Amino acid sequence: MAKNDKKDKKGEQSSQKAKKDKKGKAASPPPKEKVVKSKHTVVIDGQEIAYTATAGTLILKDEADKPKASLFYVAYTRDGVEDVAQRPLTFSFNGGPGSSSVWLHMGVVGPRRVLMGPEGDQPQPPYKLVNNEHSLLDVTDLVFIDPVSTGYSRAFPPEEAKQFHGVEQDIKSVGEFIRLYTTRAKRWASPKFLIGESYGTTRAAGLSGHLQNEIGMYLNGIMLVSAVLNFQSIRFDLGNDLPYILFLPTYAAAAWFHNRLPADLQHQDLRAVLAEVKTFAEREYTLALMQGARLPDKDRRQIVTRLARYSGLSKTYIEQTNLRINIHRFVKELLRDERRTIGRFDARFKGIDRDAAGEYHEYDPSYAIIQGAYTAMFNDYIRSELRFKSDLPYEILTDNVQPWDYSKFQNQYVNVAETLRGAMTQNPYLKIFVGNGYYDLATPFFATEYTFDHLELDPSLQDHITMDYYEAGHMMYLHEPSLAKLKADLARFLTAALPGQ
Repeated sequence: MAKNDKKDKKGEQSSQKAKKDKKGKAASPPPKEKVVKSKHTVVIDGQEIAYTATAGTLILKDEADKPKASLFYVAYTRDGVEDVAQRPLTFSFNGGPGSSSVWLHMGVVGPRRVLMGPEGDQPQPPYKLVNNEHSLLDVTDLVFIDPVSTGYSRAFPPEEAKQFHGVEQDIKSVGEFIRLYTTRAKRWASPKFLIGESYGTTRAAGLSGHLQNEIGMYLNGIMLVSAVLNFQSIRFDLGNDLPYILFLPTYAAAAWFHNRLPADLQHQDLRAVLAEVKTFAEREYTLALMQGARLPDKDRRQIVTRLARYSGLSKTYIEQTNLRINIHRFVKELLRDERRTIGRFDARFKGIDRDAAGEYHEYDPSYAIIQGAYTAMFNDYIRSELRFKSDLPYEILTDNVQPWDYSKFQNQYVNVAETLRGAMTQNPYLKIFVGNGYYDLATPFFATEYTFDHLELDPSLQDHITMDYYEAGHMMYLHEPSLAKLKADLARFLTAALPGQ
């Protein structure tokens, strides 16, 4: 070894010793953010749009400048915009808890989308990624956020990831990302929007208050896709009769789709059927459940007959359920005689269980049809087109965030509807869009209507809420006609929520 090499080696060893902490352990190098930019084009409504894609990580730190977590994101900004203060900026995320942002990103909002069958059915692998002519990039810049432990987002050791896994913790960390990104990108003057799906709508409603009250960031609009703000409306707990009432119209939609209703209903338009079922659910059915054991036998028989008429299930089965049809049993029971189950995310799709006599389905067929395609295409897209490289597994939908901390709502149901009402009241320019799938058995449309009907929002603000409906499920954009309608509805809402509209 040469003399100079020995000196270099000695210096390197001294440097390594200097990097050891007080306990003699090697200190970890300070984390660095990674950002990769690339140029692309997308064709939307026949117009070619040039844009810059930024795939990267943003480090969240405490006030002592100590790194806490690295959040992965993908941002799309339209090129050639002279005044970004006039250009809307939309932050997007999905739900779970434990879901990455891949579904909205690659399903409807982003410039590329996973190609599914026309009805949203499962394609044969290998899968394809196509130009998304329904992207929102023509009307807004986009930022897709993966919360901690999802996607490539991770807590920094020795920080524990569980400190980010909870209703309030999640809102604070995503809110801090939004604040930091907005500051660095110089977008505080831009109109700002959120779009969330499923538990992402819970997060969005919570953020409406957090961003406004803690950060001083007022939003122009929030888009809620397959919303759940009040968990009492979907939790089938002993003593909580509300979900049985609110799920019934979606049971009817599923039975109608699978030709399980009586002929007179089966020949009607779906919306006409649902109008009849909703009237029954909020009147006779609600009163019957309220009476409990005091319900007269004659009235009970009438309720059983009506429930059988609208659900596609037998009178005997409904009697055995004490007039209360649980969602997890319904997806197994409706097509039991065919040895088939139906999807929870989307009741249009069928599954096959080994045990046809079981009480619950073995898997959700409406998730199985999308898991492989979206996972494969995102992993290919992020490396090949966006050129972001990481050997970490991209966590599409993970259980690693469990147990989720609901301590703020201990001994009560999670309910962020009041947070949203407060934000709308204090910011009278805040507009809300809600998209509902008729075949969604995860967050049924009637439960969402119930929640918004009980906001106790001032009448002067009621017209700030827009609701639209789609003949598909939780991820209505899998269905091509619904995808086209959803894009048009979202673009119309975004434009109407801008200043001067």
